[in-house]
Amino acid sequence: MTQPACADPDDEPLDAPPGLEGRQPPGRSAAELAALAQSITRWASELGFQQTAIAALDLAQAKPRLIEWLAQGFHGELDYMARHASLRANPDALVPGAVRSISVRMDYWPAHAADAHAVLADRSLAYVSRYALGRDYHKLLRTKLARLAARIEAAIGPFGYRVFTDSAPVMEVEFAAAAGLGWRGKHTLLLERERGSWFFLGEILTDLPLPVGTPVTAHCGSCTRCLDICPTQAIVAPYRLDARRCISYLTIELKGSIPEALRAPIGNRVYGCDDCQLVCPWNRYAQPAVEPAFAVRHGLDRASLVELFAWSQSDFDDRMAGSAIRRIGYVRWSRNLAVGLGNAPTSPAVVAALRSRQDDPSALVREHVAWALAQHQAHATGAQIF
Repeated sequence: MTQPACADPDDEPLDAPPGLEGRQPPGRSAAELAALAQSITRWASELGFQQTAIAALDLAQAKPRLIEWLAQGFHGELDYMARHASLRANPDALVPGAVRSISVRMDYWPAHAADAHAVLADRSLAYVSRYALGRDYHKLLRTKLARLAARIEAAIGPFGYRVFTDSAPVMEVEFAAAAGLGWRGKHTLLLERERGSWFFLGEILTDLPLPVGTPVTAHCGSCTRCLDICPTQAIVAPYRLDARRCISYLTIELKGSIPEALRAPIGNRVYGCDDCQLVCPWNRYAQPAVEPAFAVRHGLDRASLVELFAWSQSDFDDRMAGSAIRRIGYVRWSRNLAVGLGNAPTSPAVVAALRSRQDDPSALVREHVAWALAQHQAHATGAQIF
């Protein structure tokens, strides 16, 4: 998965002809390949990536961990994780001829967004994961990676490659860690000493036998803050995430009903969850995004639950155009907001908002609205509200 906890589904079609774009390059000396690697780092920086490193496609240690994780059912309804497990563990099958990953990192922390802790503390507001406040990263990063590949091709001629950003069965964190971009934290995300974890990952799998980077030492030590803070106890052990309990999975990936036992712990988190990152000591060094596309849109950093729940289908489609949030659709968005409203302080406005959609066309929304109203009825101090 990429940096945002609990990645989006693999969305790149896998029925395309296998292999690499371009052609096999002629043999190159070690000195030429080292110089090319330096140039790639420079070109990537010019395109807006904050760091670039190169790794061999060796997943010998990661493969058994993936198999065990799947065997324990921690992937929940993420069927694509099991369906594409073989490709995920064997990148040479996904991209025949590839020998290296050119891994890149791009910061996304929105410096001018409302304080995340304050939004989480105000249960009348909707909390949206910081990575989703701006435009969808998938297309943006893939476009930039394609430009990087084109720049390489302009310099050396046709070569074999494919670009990815959370868009196919690629173990991005493993490659990034092997390349030296950081280490895998106990919350399963990549950490970097001078940047924390608020960044996206992407890669070019290529047949160029470029010199590889050196993995960095892990620096989590005895810290367990990410495990301790998780509202649903989804991080069941260091480096082990049970996606079925993860709020990012519940609000983004899960298509049906959110288990009742997990609705209250979700609080006002309506799209994703950042708690494990917000509490991580290394994120005190996180750098703000410089990419304009990641700036906050439509006031999603501080919007009220009541306001968002009043959106119509057309409102959602219009305002979420170009956003990662649009991928879950209006029904799941409404389901999540209903849960948030069920956890909000009881007020006439909250109850009225829920009642306005008691007869929603979606049975899924109606179910969660009914649950939310029941929470307020149980906690109401004044019968006049009902």
